[in-house]
This record gives sequence, C-alpha cells and structure tokens, in this order.
Amino acid sequence: MQQARRTAGAGATALFGATAEEIAASVRAQLDAGSLVPGDALPPVRALAEQLGVNRNTALAAYRLLVSAGIAVTRRGGGTILLDPLAVLPEEGRAVKDARDRGALLRDVGHGNPDPALLPDPLSVRLAPAPPRVYGEATSDPGLAEWATKWIARDQSRPFALTVTSGAVDGVERLLAQALAPGDAVALEDPCFLTSISTVKQAGYRPLAVTVDEAGMRPDELRSALEAGARAVVCTPRAHNPTGVSLTEERAAELRAVLADFPHVLIIEDDHFALLSTARYATIVPSTHRRWALVRSLSKVLGPDLRVALVASDPLTAEQLALRISGGITWVSHLLQRVSLALLTAPGSDERTARASAHYAERASSFVAQLARVGLTGSGRDGLNVWVRTGAPAVDMLPRLRERGWLARGGHEFALGATFAAWVRLTVHALDDAEQARLADDLAWAAMGGVEFD
Repeated sequence: MQQARRTAGAGATALFGATAEEIAASVRAQLDAGSLVPGDALPPVRALAEQLGVNRNTALAAYRLLVSAGIAVTRRGGGTILLDPLAVLPEEGRAVKDARDRGALLRDVGHGNPDPALLPDPLSVRLAPAPPRVYGEATSDPGLAEWATKWIARDQSRPFALTVTSGAVDGVERLLAQALAPGDAVALEDPCFLTSISTVKQAGYRPLAVTVDEAGMRPDELRSALEAGARAVVCTPRAHNPTGVSLTEERAAELRAVLADFPHVLIIEDDHFALLSTARYATIVPSTHRRWALVRSLSKVLGPDLRVALVASDPLTAEQLALRISGGITWVSHLLQRVSLALLTAPGSDERTARASAHYAERASSFVAQLARVGLTGSGRDGLNVWVRTGAPAVDMLPRLRERGWLARGGHEFALGATFAAWVRLTVHALDDAEQARLADDLAWAAMGGVEFD
C-alpha cells in the first residue's frame, strides 16, 4: 500500500474498495480531501489489482469510470493521470485582441479565430418580409436548405437529409448524443480539436485516440479503436485542427476499407472549413454505410456569431437528430438562417470567399517558410492554424514567448493518447511578413532555451 501512496501522489492515503465503483469513489474522495491532486499518476492497473486483492478487470473498470467521468485521462505510455474534476476545456478560439500579462502587451497567436476583416457584415444584406415562425414549424429555412442541398450534393452522391444546427460543435454534440450513452467509446483524432475533447469529457464518453499523420487518420489505429469498441468516429476530412492536415484520396480509401468492416458505427465528418479549404473533399464513409453525417460549418466564412452549420446525414440519423432540435426550444433561428443564405448568395460573395481562402493559405505557407529559415518544422497547408514542432517542451517555451510578446497555445492541450509536448499551435494569418519573421525568430530563441542564435 505504501507504493500506491507514493505513485498516487505525496501525502495520499491508500486507495481502497472491492468493486470498480468503490475504487473510483475512493479516488474521488481523496481528490475532494486534497490527498490526491490533479496531475497525480494512479498506480498501474496490475499493481493496483494486486494491492487491493481484486481482479485486474475490476481495477481497469474503476479507471474507466474515472475517465468517463472526466476525473482522469489514460495516455499511451503515460499511465492514468488525475484531472481537475471542475476543469472544462475552453471553447476553441480566444478573442482576437491583445492581452495583458503582468502589465505587458501580448500579441495573441493562439486564438484560432478567422480574421474579422474577412468576414461579411451581417447587416449589409436586406431580407424580404416573412411571416413570424412559431412552435411546431419546420426547423430549416427552405431557401437555405435548397442552397445547402445543392452544394453538398456535389460531394455526396448518396441520398441524404439536411438538418441545421447551431454551429458544427452543436451538430457533432447532438449526433453523438443520439448514438452514444455515457461510458461508450468514440474514436477521435490525436491531436484533437479542443472542443471535441471538451464535448466527449463532459458527456462522459470514452475517447480512443487515433493518430493523425501527414495524410490524415492512421488506418491501423482506427481499426484498433473500432476493435476496442468505438461506437462512433469523428474525423476532419480537411483543414484538421490543430495540424492543418487534409485527407489524401489514398488515405480516405484506406479508411473506408477499415470502416466497411464496422457497418453499425456512426461516422461523423466535421468538414468545418469546407467553403474555404484549398483541398478537395475526400470522404471516409463507405458507399453502403448505414449511419453517417457530414457537418459543414458556416462560422469560418460568415462568422462564428451566426452559429449556423449544415448537417447532411442518412435518413435514420437525421430523424433522430431532428428529435433533439424540434422540441420547441432548440431550433436555429430562421432569422439567422435567412441572413446566412443572403450573405452566401449576395453579389460578390464568391469572390470574397475566394480571397479569404487564398489569404489563409498564403499566410500559412509564408510562415512555414519562415520556420524552415530558422530550422523549425511546421505544417498547416489548410485552415486557420500552423502546427509547429519545436523540439523543446511547450510548457518551457510558452513563458519565453510571453517574454517576447507572444501568447501561444501548447501542443499538450490538444493531446489524447500522445503528449505532443514539443509542439505549439499558432494562428498567424493576421501577421504581415515582418511580424511572421519576428515570431519565427522568437520561436527558435525560445526553443533553444532563450539563447540567441546566429
């Protein structure tokens, strides 16, 4: 028992219990008492089972209860680590404003937001008169539904039904809720979109990490997650956040081949950057798959404040999703839907979208070149961010970057299975050439421990 106390954290009393529920409750009680603190490592499953005289599966089930409740996280090669039970990951994106830290003015390059200068003014469009909407009516605006159906049908030849949700996060959350119960497993990309981590944690689902490489989700790890019981898969087909990776056609075909062996799994494609992406859409949904959904957000092109996303899905999924939207209080305002359609179809809207797409791509490419100049590696061919491998722990680098006036985000925040300790995610599309060069120089300086380089 002394070993358990040392492993679980200095000053912690011994874990106890004969059932998974009792063991998990003892951990929570010690967290409440302060004997255990967030960041403490729990004993390995086998060691805990021996110490408590229980079956290994009982100890494993206890840890799974803690993970599903958001009390702990299990990382590949890193054991089971306690989390702050009250901590909630922040919504992706921080306001695009300078921040003050100890009186110093900081440039925020970790916010993940689109450029406000590239967003249309919602008040610039004029809406035709329309009767007020009341309870019990159709939840989708007919005009937006017609436009969206034509747009999505260019990429999805299979039949689908359309649903409008309050942004992509809302759509993914509702899709998971109609397919999963607390404790169910869901396969997520690793590194992972911050809000996806938060959604899964708060709902009590069990995330299974699938590593993303330069071509997208790894097929071997996806198969392992599915064989481990994942009942849903969330995949970003292009402009993955935080890495900027888009699926190649070859990788998408490999993932379809894996998923074809699991026809009952819900597949969710979060195509959040669809209207702005420079990459072709490649689907991972097999042609005969039963449960699937494609979520396309309008937030990056029209602005997050409109809170509108379009969900195309198989009829059964759409029917179950509709039950969570048409209950009288949760539909998306028809006013917002009509404004969205007006902005999408206004004269010059296509040209504005094309300019924004080219701007984001050019700024990312420019910064990746600056990184290469100082000996660092970055990826971010698509999307709003650049994913930078620094070779030094982000927890050490971030304070140094603040010394130079930059507020950034560490890769560890996006981790599920791996740690990504030596990565940072940067939003650099608002920086001019000189600012990008200075940031690259300061990153190299911070990565070298604050030592100047030639």
